Amino acid sequence: MNGARNVRSVTVIPATPELFMQIDENPSRKKRVAAYARVSTNLEEQQSSFEAQLDYYTKYIKGKEEWDFVEVYTDEGISATSTKKRDGFNRMIKDALDGKIDLIVTKSVSRFARNTVDTLTNVRLLKEKNIEIYFEKENIYTLDSKGELLIAIMSSLAQDESRSISENVTWGKRKSFSDGNISLPYKSFLGYVKGENGLPQIVEEEATTIRLIYKLFLEGHTPSSIAKQLMALNILSPTKRKKWPVSTVISILKNEKYKGDAILQKRYTTDFLTKKTKTNEGEVPQYYVENSHPAIIPPETFGLVQEEFARRKSKGGYTACQSCFSSRIICGDCGSAYGSKVWHAGSKYHHTVWQCNNKFKEKDKCSTPHLYDETIKKLFVEVMNHLIKNKTEIFKNYRLMIEKLTDCQNLKEELKQVDEECSSIEMMVDAFVSENTRVAMDQEEYQRRYNAYAESYDKLRNRHMALTEEIRKRKARKSQIHAFLDILEKRNHLLTEFDEILWRRTILEMVVLSKDEVNFRFKDGAEIKWPMKGI
Repeated sequence: MNGARNVRSVTVIPATPELFMQIDENPSRKKRVAAYARVSTNLEEQQSSFEAQLDYYTKYIKGKEEWDFVEVYTDEGISATSTKKRDGFNRMIKDALDGKIDLIVTKSVSRFARNTVDTLTNVRLLKEKNIEIYFEKENIYTLDSKGELLIAIMSSLAQDESRSISENVTWGKRKSFSDGNISLPYKSFLGYVKGENGLPQIVEEEATTIRLIYKLFLEGHTPSSIAKQLMALNILSPTKRKKWPVSTVISILKNEKYKGDAILQKRYTTDFLTKKTKTNEGEVPQYYVENSHPAIIPPETFGLVQEEFARRKSKGGYTACQSCFSSRIICGDCGSAYGSKVWHAGSKYHHTVWQCNNKFKEKDKCSTPHLYDETIKKLFVEVMNHLIKNKTEIFKNYRLMIEKLTDCQNLKEELKQVDEECSSIEMMVDAFVSENTRVAMDQEEYQRRYNAYAESYDKLRNRHMALTEEIRKRKARKSQIHAFLDILEKRNHLLTEFDEILWRRTILEMVVLSKDEVNFRFKDGAEIKWPMKGI
C-alpha cells in the first residue's frame, strides 16, 4: 500500500526443550558423556568458581542413569579467544574424535570459545562424527537442525565481547603508558629487578656487566667481539645462558632504559584473536618517559654509543677488531680505510704494514704511503703529549665555544612550535572529516582541501624529524667534548708509550694526507694536522 510503513517483524525463537536429544542408533548403550570447564584467570576468586564447575558437572553427569561419565576436561587461567593453547580442550576434542565421547556438556558458548571460527569448526568436526555438544545456558544441542544457526549467532556475540574486553585491556595499558608507568621483562632483562615501589631497581652485579659492554664498545670493539669476551669471562646472558647472541649485545647498547628513560609501547597487538603483535612504526602512540627509574649508564655515555653506531654505519660498519687501527686509518687521496698487509711472509724480512686498501685497484694509484704499527703509535704519542702540555689553553678555548656549538634552545623552541602546528592540523582534519560525514560537500573540493592539509602536515613532520636529529647530534657532540676534556684533565703526565685504550677513546680517524703529514680527527670534533718528518 502506498504510504504504508514497513513494519519490522520479530519472530520469537522458542527455547529448545532440554528433553530433545539426538536419537541414538543403539538405544541399549549408555551415552558416554564428558564436560568441559574453564576459567580465564588464575585469580583466587576464579579458583572457587573452577572447583564448583568440576563438582557440578561430575554430579550432574553421574546423576543420569542413561549416561556414562567419561571425564570433566579442564583449562585453568587460559583466555578463550583461541583454542590453540588450551590443552584440556584439545585433548577432549581428540578423545571425542577417537570414539571415546558421545556428548559434551559445557556451561555456555562463551565458555567453549569466544572465536566464531573455532566454535563452528569444532562443532562441525564433531557433528560429522555424530558427536553432540550441549550448551546449558543457551539450551542448545548442536545436532538439532537449528543448532548451528543459533551457535553462529551466539558465538558472534561472544566474539564481539572478546573484542571489547581486548580493547579495554589495550586502553588500560595505553592509559598506564600515558601516565608514565613502566614495566620490564625482569626474567630476561639484565641489570634490574622489580623494586618494592614497583619501579626497576639496579642489581649492581649485573650492572657491572652492562657498564663493561658500553666501555668495550666505546673502545672500538664490535658487538661480536664483546659477545666473545663476555663468554670468555663466563658471564651469563640475560636469559642465564652461557652463549651471548650478538643481537643481545646490540639490544643492550641501544636500550634507552639503561640511561634511566623508557620508550613505552614499542610493540602493539594487531589482532585481538591471534594476539599477533608488531613493531610500532607510528600506527599507535608511543610515550617517552624521562628519568623514569635509576640509570645504570650516564645519558652522556649512552649518547656517545648511539653516535658511534651512527659513525660505524656511515663507514659501512666493520667486523674486524684484531687491531685498534682497523677502520681508523684513512687514505687522504681516495677516502678508503687502510688495511694491514703482510710483506715477505715466511722470510726473515717478514713484517706487517698498513696500506690503503684501494692503492692498486685504480689506474691512478693513491700516493699515500704505507705505515708501520710503530710509526702510527709514535705519531699518536706525540700529538697526545702536545695536547697534555697545552691543556690549560685548550680548556679555555673549549669553554668559549662549547655552548655555542651545542646549544639547542632555539631548536627546542622551534620543535615545540612545530608540534603545536601538527596538533592544530590534526584537529582541523578531524573536524573537516566529521563535517563531510554530516553535510553534503563537493567531494572534489573536499579532496583538494584534505590533500592540502596532508601536504602541510607532512612538511611539519619532516621538519620535526630534522629538528629532532639535529638536537640529538648536538647533544652527542656536547657529550663527546665533555668526555674528551675529562680524559685530558686526568692526564697529568706525558705519555711514555702507546696507550691503546686512550687511542680507542679519543681518536675518530687518522687521515694520511701525504708522506709528510697526517690529520688526527678526534671524537669531540677537533682536528690536528701533524708532521711525519723524521719518523
